[in-house]
Amino acid sequence: MTSYDSKLAKLMYQCFRSSTCGRPITTNPTIKPWNNATPAYKPSSQFAASQIRWTSKGTTTEEDKISIGPASGVKSEEGDKDTGVYYFGPISSTIKKVKLLSLSTCCLSVSLGPVITFMTSPDSNVILKGAVASSVIFFSASTTAILHWFVSPYVHKLRWEPGSDSFEVEMLSWLATYIPKTIKFSDIRPADTNRPYVTFKANGNFYFVDTEHCHNKALLARLTPQKETHDSAFKNL
Repeated sequence: MTSYDSKLAKLMYQCFRSSTCGRPITTNPTIKPWNNATPAYKPSSQFAASQIRWTSKGTTTEEDKISIGPASGVKSEEGDKDTGVYYFGPISSTIKKVKLLSLSTCCLSVSLGPVITFMTSPDSNVILKGAVASSVIFFSASTTAILHWFVSPYVHKLRWEPGSDSFEVEMLSWLATYIPKTIKFSDIRPADTNRPYVTFKANGNFYFVDTEHCHNKALLARLTPQKETHDSAFKNL
């Protein structure tokens, strides 16, 4: 070995000593702290803490359970407000939205229809313009009237106290506002008509109640009286 090789080996040894800072190299991958200080990270304690957190999440209380509807023992504000309500119309909100849309289009047709008709074709005949404008107004008003006639018997809400001889219903007016009406059970008559969606008749007006969503059988029996059958005089002859 030459003097150059010995110097190179000595230099590499010094570099290795300076990089390891004089600490012996071990095969244990655990990182030991400097000067035998207490390590800030303890794998065993961290694992135990994670186990505690996981078990605490696993135990759910009654408040953490997901439930449909109001919680048990808690009465909602809507229930307090609607005490005695035994029937809600299942498509009440849909009917109101459709009626509001029909009223909006009717108002726009009546107010803007003639203006647009007379401004689009200034060279056309005035009589023809008037006929077109009148047709637009008539068509819009007739569709709104037909919709109101079709959904006017629909009962949106029925309020009844057990034992009472009358009940209160909420109907929809022309302007899509709710109108309360009080009806006596003695005034209810069978709906002898071919009009669709009619359950009973009272005081000359027709009313419709969805029997599948009226869960009170006693109330439903009083709302749907049976037609009286008249036996023929020659039946027993």
